[in-house]
Amino acid sequence: RAKEIKTKLGTLLQKPDSVIDFVIPYPEKLEKPPKAQKPTPEEALQWRDSLEKLLQNPYGLASFHSFLRSEFSEENAEFWVACEDYKKTKSPVKMAEKAKKIYEEFIQTEAPKEVNIDHFTKAVTVKNLVEPSPSSFDTAQKRIFVLMEKDSLPRFVRSEFYQELIK
Repeated sequence: RAKEIKTKLGTLLQKPDSVIDFVIPYPEKLEKPPKAQKPTPEEALQWRDSLEKLLQNPYGLASFHSFLRSEFSEENAEFWVACEDYKKTKSPVKMAEKAKKIYEEFIQTEAPKEVNIDHFTKAVTVKNLVEPSPSSFDTAQKRIFVLMEKDSLPRFVRSEFYQELIK
């Protein structure tokens, strides 16, 4: 059983064979949506109490991402977006490809955009990747969500940009 897991994990962690493997299925840079999509002050006020509502709103997500970039922690929002995209994937082949990219970009030690998760969460995630499923990154995504909710959201709400939105 251990050898089987090691073989499957080894396949997942192999280096890409071609440049096409470097194509990332989710946007590298999130831009602010057009002004027309700017939320009303009432909508923006709801973001104070709900990171979920903030992340579901395209303008809110882009604003929060910009704020995180200013704090050098945009990898958290990017990881969350990548996980949301991953969960919508139906094809097992595409799911395995996306899982590999997410792992290499956000989870593995020394990853370019490594997210701050504990060893237990990382171990659970790696174990889940032996047979990728829509829930493979759930534990890690929840940890990052809680981190953003408890740490980044309160600072975002105090930011000048957010304060302008609710006026």
